[in-house]
Amino acid sequence: MLWSDPKNEPPKELRDTQDMLRRLGVLMALAMVLAMLVLGVR
Repeated sequence: MLWSDPKNEPPKELRDTQDMLRRLGVLMALAMVLAMLVLGVR
């Protein structure tokens, strides 16, 4: 890998989509934990 090689970065749209999916995954995990807690209390 040379210093003159172009950076291997995905385009902005792809990065935004990956960020959104990452946040959605975290949100889904928290929702699952909350649902388990609520169902476990009953």
